[in-house]
Amino acid sequence: MSEHENKTIYIMGHRNPDTDSVVSAAAYARLKQLLGHNEYTAVRGGKLSPQTEYIFNRFEVPVPQYIPDMIPKVTYYMKRNIRTVDGGTSLWNAITDMETLKTKVIPVVNADGSYSSLLNYNAFAHNILKILDPETSTLFSTNIRLITETLNAQQVLGFNTEDLFKCVIIVVSDSIETFQKTLALHTPENAVIITADRVDVQEYCIENGVRALILSSGTVLGKELRAKAEKKGVSVLISPYRSAETAMLVMYSAPASEMADTQVKPVKASDTIRYIRPLLHESTNRTLPVVDDSGTLVGTISESDLLGEPSTDVILVDHNEISQALEGIENYTIREVIDHHRLGNLNTKEPISFINRPVGATCTIIVSLYRQNRVPIPKNIASILLAGILADTLVLQSATVTPEDKDTAVFLSNITNLDIEQLGREIITAGNKLGDRKAIEVIQQDMKEYTENELIYTVSQIEVESLEEVFERQNEFLEELEIERRARDALFCTIMVTDVIKLTSIMFIAAKEEFIRVLDLPLKTNGVYFLRGIVSRKKQLVPLLCEQVEKLKNA
Repeated sequence: MSEHENKTIYIMGHRNPDTDSVVSAAAYARLKQLLGHNEYTAVRGGKLSPQTEYIFNRFEVPVPQYIPDMIPKVTYYMKRNIRTVDGGTSLWNAITDMETLKTKVIPVVNADGSYSSLLNYNAFAHNILKILDPETSTLFSTNIRLITETLNAQQVLGFNTEDLFKCVIIVVSDSIETFQKTLALHTPENAVIITADRVDVQEYCIENGVRALILSSGTVLGKELRAKAEKKGVSVLISPYRSAETAMLVMYSAPASEMADTQVKPVKASDTIRYIRPLLHESTNRTLPVVDDSGTLVGTISESDLLGEPSTDVILVDHNEISQALEGIENYTIREVIDHHRLGNLNTKEPISFINRPVGATCTIIVSLYRQNRVPIPKNIASILLAGILADTLVLQSATVTPEDKDTAVFLSNITNLDIEQLGREIITAGNKLGDRKAIEVIQQDMKEYTENELIYTVSQIEVESLEEVFERQNEFLEELEIERRARDALFCTIMVTDVIKLTSIMFIAAKEEFIRVLDLPLKTNGVYFLRGIVSRKKQLVPLLCEQVEKLKNA
């Protein structure tokens, strides 16, 4: 078995994904699938921006699945496609399955697939002992069908074979007089009588209307008694085993649901490992059933499962810094990185494929991978890739744009028959409407966290067609930035608002006083700075802020 066999590989952008990030994940996952690797799937870690939502809806491409974080959860460690038994399965068949599979537990499910109980050796041994205890006279449920299947018996007569009844087993080895007294102590409709060639016992059982007469050692019932049994509605079975073995097996004909542990409660696939650890430790076999939100059984998880690698690996696109990745990403193997930003603080356990190129959009790199692998780009994927490039480069006007970005955009335009300028205007318009959106929603929409010399700061960006609406709400933005800064204990939190018409920006910032003192930028008013001619967060603003952080360090 290969190292990554049966793994799911998530392809994901940063935790507050922009259009380039989500499109790159979706398009790269599609490339992997076209190459025959269906274990790759695109996911996203945050809410879609209006612009990104518009692009995916317009070109009818499925939006990557939303995953709030990568904190270790049951779903990443559980066993799937496990063997289960229906509640009506006999105990004998259920434990035969357990022996064949060499497992200590087997879940019992209802007809609709929902979890019922957990069968384990401790549970059924406890229940069997109660049945065997002569002081308790515990009855157990079964039916004629289950008894027949468990014994591999020949059914001579069968009546109401699916009806469950409370079974009492009587093995006749005494005189007929003693047996008559014994039977009188029980309800005949619940009695299963085991005998061999005792004709007197056979006839007495039939006359008294017992539930079932089992003839051991292959004994055959006489024709006259058979006719009487049919008239009386007595089921007659021929067991290939001797009386003692037959009696034991009849006890194992009880439904699995009767002998399973109903006290073991399931956990959900979405539960965190931290939450279920104590529950696992308390469970009898250190194993718990796993259900989805509807209660349907989807697997099991045991303490030994937690010792292995998770069932999911990841590929990062459009970022390579842990601080920008989904929370908990450090618990998983990163297999690839495809990015166009500065190198961050990423460490991996083993060598990986790392593609980092100075282009304007990650989508440009994804297109090159399609072409390198000689895979034709589906038209809808080509359309969102073109939109992703235009969104991340201000329609090829950003300082980050390279000749490769422009050539790639022309290539995609030819494939899709989309006009670059017209599509660019449409996606910019779709993404720059503030409307009644809350300031914190806008700030977190495309927020990236950075670390310099152990100092944390965040930089967000939004593009608008006019700065006037933002100026009207500057106090709201500054207040939310300060709340975000305090929550993260950051040096500063800022948002760059870019005017896509005039190709200039302003910056709202909430910062510690010592940073404000060294911040050397044109000030409009408290917390608001002019960024004339600056439109790229990656290539212009972040390097500028890094210089200011360095000044603070040396102050």
